[in-house]
Amino acid sequence: MSVSWTPDRRPSLPGRLARLGFNEAGRAERLLKEAEDAGVPLDDDLLDGLGATADPDLALDGLLRLLTAASGEQPAARELRKALAHEPTVRDRLLAVLGVSAAFADHLARHPEQWRALRDGDGSVQADPRAVLLDAVGADPDAAEPVARDASPETLVALRVAYRRRLLGLAGRDLTGAADVAEVAAELADLAAAALQAGLAVARAEVPEHTACRLAVIGMGKCGGRELNYVSDVDVIFVAEPRDGHPEDAALRAATRLASAMMRACSAHTTEGALWEVDAALRPEGKAGPLVRSLASHRAYYERWAKTWEFQALLKARPVAGDPDLGARYLDMITPLVWQAAAGEGFVDEVQSMRRRVEAHLNRRDPAAERELKLGPGGLRDVEFAVQLLQLVHGRADETLRGRGTLEALAALSEGGYVGRDDAAALAAAYRFLRRVEHLVQLHRLRRTHVVPEDPADLRRLGRALGLRTDPVGEFTAQWRRHARQVRRLHEKLFYRPLLRAVARLPGPEARLTHAAARTRLEALGYADPAGALRHIEALTAGVSRRAAIQRTLLPVMLGWFADAPDPDAGLLGFRQVSDALGTTPWYLRLLRDEVTVAERMAWVLGSSRYATDLLLRAPEAVTMLVGDAELAPRPYQALRTEALADVRRLALPEPAAAAEDGAVLAAEEAVAVVRGLRRRELFRVAVADLLDLADVRTVGEALSDIAAVTVEAALQAAIDKIEMERRGPLPTRIAVVAMGRFGGHELGYGSDADVMFVHDPLPGADERDAHAAAHAVAEEMRRLLALPAPDPPLEIDPNLRPEGRQGPLVRTLASYAAYYARWSEPWESQALLRAHATIGDRELCERFHAVVDPVRWPEGGIDDDAVRQIRRLKARMESERLPRGVDRRLHIKLGPGGLSDVEWVAQLLQLRHAHDVPALRTTRTLATLEAAAAENLLAPADAEVLADAWQLATRLRNAMMLVRGRASDVLPTDHHRERSSVSRMLGYPGTGDLLEDYRRHARRARAVVERVFYGEE
Repeated sequence: MSVSWTPDRRPSLPGRLARLGFNEAGRAERLLKEAEDAGVPLDDDLLDGLGATADPDLALDGLLRLLTAASGEQPAARELRKALAHEPTVRDRLLAVLGVSAAFADHLARHPEQWRALRDGDGSVQADPRAVLLDAVGADPDAAEPVARDASPETLVALRVAYRRRLLGLAGRDLTGAADVAEVAAELADLAAAALQAGLAVARAEVPEHTACRLAVIGMGKCGGRELNYVSDVDVIFVAEPRDGHPEDAALRAATRLASAMMRACSAHTTEGALWEVDAALRPEGKAGPLVRSLASHRAYYERWAKTWEFQALLKARPVAGDPDLGARYLDMITPLVWQAAAGEGFVDEVQSMRRRVEAHLNRRDPAAERELKLGPGGLRDVEFAVQLLQLVHGRADETLRGRGTLEALAALSEGGYVGRDDAAALAAAYRFLRRVEHLVQLHRLRRTHVVPEDPADLRRLGRALGLRTDPVGEFTAQWRRHARQVRRLHEKLFYRPLLRAVARLPGPEARLTHAAARTRLEALGYADPAGALRHIEALTAGVSRRAAIQRTLLPVMLGWFADAPDPDAGLLGFRQVSDALGTTPWYLRLLRDEVTVAERMAWVLGSSRYATDLLLRAPEAVTMLVGDAELAPRPYQALRTEALADVRRLALPEPAAAAEDGAVLAAEEAVAVVRGLRRRELFRVAVADLLDLADVRTVGEALSDIAAVTVEAALQAAIDKIEMERRGPLPTRIAVVAMGRFGGHELGYGSDADVMFVHDPLPGADERDAHAAAHAVAEEMRRLLALPAPDPPLEIDPNLRPEGRQGPLVRTLASYAAYYARWSEPWESQALLRAHATIGDRELCERFHAVVDPVRWPEGGIDDDAVRQIRRLKARMESERLPRGVDRRLHIKLGPGGLSDVEWVAQLLQLRHAHDVPALRTTRTLATLEAAAAENLLAPADAEVLADAWQLATRLRNAMMLVRGRASDVLPTDHHRERSSVSRMLGYPGTGDLLEDYRRHARRARAVVERVFYGEE
């Protein structure tokens, strides 16, 4: 349907253009009128096509320039207008290219006839690129050694024009989804190879003595691997041999001239620019070595002098131009050398060290390294290096891993069990995404770049080109960062995999475990990496020692128990690591052999939880806790406190006057290190009880809060001792730490921070400034001690709930708190105080602090309607502003509808309104508040049950994700199958869908109660 340009319709067009994505709707309307005047039918299809592009304004500008350029030849112009009206494929491809690439708009303005390359039936696009480009330089494609008509500038221009025509056709298919990223990269590599062949034909026309030699061009890097970018240096190596009895010296001189001329033919600047740089720096000795070598010279170098990275580079070597037989001989020569390289002494360490040096150099050199798609953290090179190292290590024995392309090799590694299926899928998805972004960035100006732009307009174009429409910039940035984080995590996991060194040290293919029946059995049990599992088994059972004999008895049974866990491979790896740490200890294997429960529980824990496994690896003797249920019961708070404070006292220096400052520092740090060891042990106890369903949500929260409180109190005492040593006398003030938030509510999770406030009270007669300085020094020292690097999960101390937040003083006197809350406090601060629980430090001061804040948090008569409205507005604003961008709010278990925050705000509003009159509501615990409110008829019992059930499920999910992943998250896992499966199985759901459905049901019901009770009039 045509769009009418009559006056009564004109006002509606700018609005439609704005909705389609035009930034300047008025200007676009004027330009569209110009296009219509030029004979282009202005219909809905054209408008929708422009609106579907990455940058409609850019596409419209480019289209008008093309129409203007084509207008000089009326038949051609008519053909173009007809194609825009009646050939949807051509129109979509043309607009897609123009909406991304200003460079192709320039090219089409110079060569308007080349729009035909966007037709599927275009002969130049369907033909072999080698034949097309050789024909462009006047060479016979069928000749054994094609020679161009000449090496003139006109010939070089013709080569570039033909090359870009082919590139245009490929870009059109790429940007409309007719070719995926792997196909595009492969075609770009083949096109580059064809251009090298055409460049060699031009070189032959320039170098008459070329007949004295045979020259083969070996593609390296992305060209060799058939995964090239739109604009990239093309890496090559040259190998030559004399022909027909010519002396080798003369042949190599001729070959060097020929290679140099070929490189110039491709990289020389003309009126049509250059193709790309031809880079021969990967040759033996790099730029310091001869450009061309004979086959024998190459062999001698690689056998005697080559470095590790050179063999890694040769993984992708592929003959791409010149003499095919010589190229094949070169490949046959280097292939065995490449696959023997990993057996070299320290090969894996050297590759890993080189990678670290490259990263360190990049980070020092480039402040924008994090925006690097190729070299930055989580970039393409991370994927490529991890895949290549795994290829080199395992490919010696498994020839299926010897593919050149990254995606091809990654698929083979996954198929062979060397990389888990989920990991391989995540890496492949990230690699494809990053390559697409890299292509889009380069297409804009046809320039070699790998940096994500910062300009919002450029980011918008990238996002829209990827199909993102709601919030192109935000959605693109979130996807990019997510993929980068995933790549970096998996790079660290795979590239620095501890078993690689052991595998690399194996003598050769004949030593590889090839027990087909065992491998089949492991696959049937659910091991994602059966080959890796076999290697673990062999390492654990090899030899004639008693240790090996017990392992041979244990493992057949334990393999089945590992298979019953969510991640059998992680379980077996963790078992090997713990066994390596404790295997020589007499009691360890005897315990596993004689106490079946211990081995079974160990298999489940190691195969279920990265968090518990990490704790066990740092304190492997904790395996003794698995003996019985009693050992896994959380220890009472008072027992933990007594042990922790005893450790601090034991390590304290005896006399302040005799203690040097360095000694005080060391004593404090040593004391806290011992206490953190206690914390590590107790965290493992609670985690295992949780994993084995021996502790419910309340028990876990209370236990984790007790462990944190003991750790904080011990660190406080160590800090006080240290400051008193430095001051040569006792503190002039008393100090206490107030637990806030989940810490004060006895509801900590495994990944929770410890929210606190610091309060002090100067002793009678003490100087207030001196007292404040001493208290501040203690607080800072306590935070420093707990932040020291240590082999345990960190306990972050967060003091930002204090009055005035980060802008306020870290430590206040009790009188200062009283004055502040009397004069300045806001309703949200009263709400925050509902969870304030002061038990750490000076006990009398803790009681006095409660006396100050109790009237604030439990006000007489409750809070007024204005305060209620403020709290509701704050909650509503939190719901709209605090959720991370790009996250499905329904899956956010803290801030999403029906999540933790919803339930807690209902409980806290009831406390603010009624706690003064209802003593049972004067608690810092959420579930206790709901129960008290129901008992006092302030909340319907059914509503209280709905809220409590939702809160407990969300808390269990939060804890389960931390246990499974080893890192905190508030978002239900949806894009990682193994994590989803592990969390579901840990919580007893038959499938991941059941978990998601159950959570959504609880959340919906809870949100309905929140709408009525919190936002309603009840």
